[in-house]
Order: sequence, then structure tokens, then C-alpha cells
Amino acid sequence: MDVEPLLPGPPAPRQGPRRRDRRDRGRRWDLIPPHLPGYRTRRDRFDDLVTDAGAMLAERFPRRLAHMQVLVEEVPPADPAPWEEATVMLGRMIPPSRSHPARVILYRRPLQTRCADETELEMLVRQVLSEQIGSLLNIPPEDVDPEAWTG
Repeated sequence: MDVEPLLPGPPAPRQGPRRRDRRDRGRRWDLIPPHLPGYRTRRDRFDDLVTDAGAMLAERFPRRLAHMQVLVEEVPPADPAPWEEATVMLGRMIPPSRSHPARVILYRRPLQTRCADETELEMLVRQVLSEQIGSLLNIPPEDVDPEAWTG
């Protein structure tokens, strides 16, 4: 029976989470824990706001808006269509076709720059959504979401 001497090898990998990055320079976790309000970004809060407003309007018109998509983009395209105005758009409606359902697109940056606080932003998002959905359904925006226009 041959016995080889036990040679020291490389150290075993450390168990548990790493506390620093692989170059041993900084933390490997988020600076703000998920339960604090600063964890959510402005983009996340805006997406939640649009989701809630879109869900509220989809409950109001369940059959007519069953296949509608509500999308959020950062900024409007730089080259508007020839029939669109040259002003900064807050939202856009793309009618349905055979290849895709009806789409309502909201532009986050123009909406956020026009509002001073979250309540103002919520009202503006609801107004833009009701305008776009009203043009899709051929009804006035005040009939789509009356609460967004009072106040």
C-alpha cells in the first residue's frame, strides 16, 4: 500500500455569500434594501402607476379593451408621422390590425417633466390614457374616465 504525503493545496472555497466583488473592492449587494422606499426607481413607480390606471380602465370596459396593450416608452420618436403634430407627444394610440392588437403607448419622460408631484402625475397619466382609449373607442375622454377630468 502506497501512501502519498498530504500536500497543502489551494484553499477550499469559502461558504456563504461573498461580501465584496471579485477584486475585493466593494459590496456585492444593493445599497438600499427592498423594504425601503428608495429601492424603487422612478421608472418602476411610473410603470406601476400606468399599470394601475390601465387596469382600472380595463375593468370599466372589459369586452372592448380585452386585447388592448398599454406600453411605456421613455421618449417619443424623433421623427413623427406626417399627420402628427410637431409638438412633444405624451401618448399615442396604434389601432389594431391583423398582426397586433390595439396599443396605447405612454411616454414617461414628457409626462414626468410636466408634473411637480405624484398626484399630478397620476391625474395626467389617467387623462392621457382616457384620451387615447377614447380615440380608440370613438367616445369622449370624459366618458372613459370621468374622475380624471374633475378636480
